[in-house]
Amino acid sequence: MNTRPVIAFLTGGYSGEAEISYKSALTIEKNVDTDKFDVYQIDIRPDGWWYKTAAGVEIAIDKNDFTIPLETKRIHFDAVLIGIHGTPGEDGKLQGYFDMLGIPYTSCDAATSALTFNKRYTVAVAAFAGIKVARSLHLFKDRSMAPASIAAHLQMPVFVKPNNGGSSIGMSKVTDPGDLANALEKAFREDEQVLVEEFISGREFTIGVFRQKGEIVTLPFTEVITKKEFFDFEAKYEGLSEEITPAQVDEDVAVKIRSAARRVYEVFNCRGIIRIDFIYNELEAEPYMLEINTVPGQSEASIVPQQVRAMGWTLRDFYSALIEEALTVK
Repeated sequence: MNTRPVIAFLTGGYSGEAEISYKSALTIEKNVDTDKFDVYQIDIRPDGWWYKTAAGVEIAIDKNDFTIPLETKRIHFDAVLIGIHGTPGEDGKLQGYFDMLGIPYTSCDAATSALTFNKRYTVAVAAFAGIKVARSLHLFKDRSMAPASIAAHLQMPVFVKPNNGGSSIGMSKVTDPGDLANALEKAFREDEQVLVEEFISGREFTIGVFRQKGEIVTLPFTEVITKKEFFDFEAKYEGLSEEITPAQVDEDVAVKIRSAARRVYEVFNCRGIIRIDFIYNELEAEPYMLEINTVPGQSEASIVPQQVRAMGWTLRDFYSALIEEALTVK
């Protein structure tokens, strides 16, 4: 009798980040331990949720109980491995659905996912908990603020970015107040809400954090040196950045980054693997948190796989640890 846990691996999504999900899926698919787990890949798309059989037939998932109604049997799942960037995998929607069904999953819970998907609410909670963040303004499409007022409230340069989502789509760095209007228009094309945030000068670091057997584990972190004005979509996915893993830093800096990362993981009650972006302000000798990614990329170009290898683990070990941790959640 087969006693291997049955795992649903979710890819796709409803946003422009679906293309990143499919890149991540190629890596995850290759490295999930199929000796330990029975894995079924499910493609969540605007036209439905689908499982493709070996014969290439797409079968619609029964959303009433999240099962696959095969001709010979109905597949039920012990846990879900979420590989969807953007909505509905990173913003809490699927997490809430699985909570109602009582099926555990590998990501943060619904509340944390929804909160961290909103960049403004994330920095507000972080600031409340004493974690250093940049000063910012939260704008809404139907009641935005005039560029002159923004320039009066915040010191240039600023980042203008969609408040929800990731992959830096729609993001701009603005050094001249005269360029604010165009940057706002670009960001509002991606989202109804926009975050305008003061630029913090310093080195950029990003660190993967996960929980294994109840312990918070920080991965060897990465310094990101971009060839562009900032770490945008092209820099992330089209090779226009240099990523040094592990980062070459003094140990006192490393201790501060790791400590801040653990603090963020605890404050936001995170689960599974997250990736936190920091700017290390050398004048203050303090890390400033930029944002939290609760479903970080897993493609060949992505940072978390680099960090896992730098720790001396294989991706197979890593994905097994994430799934096994999820299976312990009741």
